[in-house]
Amino acid sequence: MDDEKRLSYFFLGLGIGVATGILFAPKAGEETRRMIRDKAGEGKDYLRRRSEEFRDQASEFADTAMERGRETLNRQRDSFSAAVDAGREAYREASTRTTGDA
Repeated sequence: MDDEKRLSYFFLGLGIGVATGILFAPKAGEETRRMIRDKAGEGKDYLRRRSEEFRDQASEFADTAMERGRETLNRQRDSFSAAVDAGREAYREASTRTTGDA
């Protein structure tokens, strides 16, 4: 029941708002439509600019993330190579000690 009252009050308020807007509109119908059309065009331009800005920011973010990923991968590759080299050196030392002892 409470939801039905809320919906009724909403539609009542909507109707009163529309009626008040029509009665007290400061401009004629054609002027109002032109103003709405202009504002809609401005909104469209605003959204276009913001979407381009967002696209640029996303591209910069992706580039930065890829560069960081490459740097991390290179560091890990270098660390792995150093570990492999250290392992080979340790194997050589161990094998020369073993060979020298025999």
